[in-house]
Amino acid sequence: MLITRASEYAILSLILLSSAKEPMDSETLSRELSIPKSFLAKILQSLAKEGILKSYKGAKGGFALDKTTQDISMLAVMSCVEGKAPAVFECAPSEKNCPSQRADVCSIWPFLHKLQGKIDSFLQDLTLADIVEE
Repeated sequence: MLITRASEYAILSLILLSSAKEPMDSETLSRELSIPKSFLAKILQSLAKEGILKSYKGAKGGFALDKTTQDISMLAVMSCVEGKAPAVFECAPSEKNCPSQRADVCSIWPFLHKLQGKIDSFLQDLTLADIVEE
């Protein structure tokens, strides 16, 4: 599936953090967004490890954006929290890697490959700024 719960929660967290005046901790984010804290904490750590968020320690610690909203692509966010690029279909990205080894006779693979390319391009161009402004 293209947008999983992890991707959804990551995007919702980034939207909230984009308007925050100071870092927010995972407990506050969890409460405000009604997201399970343990699941959200893993998502936030992944985003911090990738350089999308900055993590602050201490009494006023938490998470804040480490990039501008214009520099955070949805493809980067989704790839980060999913551990791989989001896929519309469960098929190989190249004919050589086809799990059924029948790519040479698959009539739908070329269409799905083009569709995935267009979606990847759209998600790369779509930034957090685009979402926050809408």
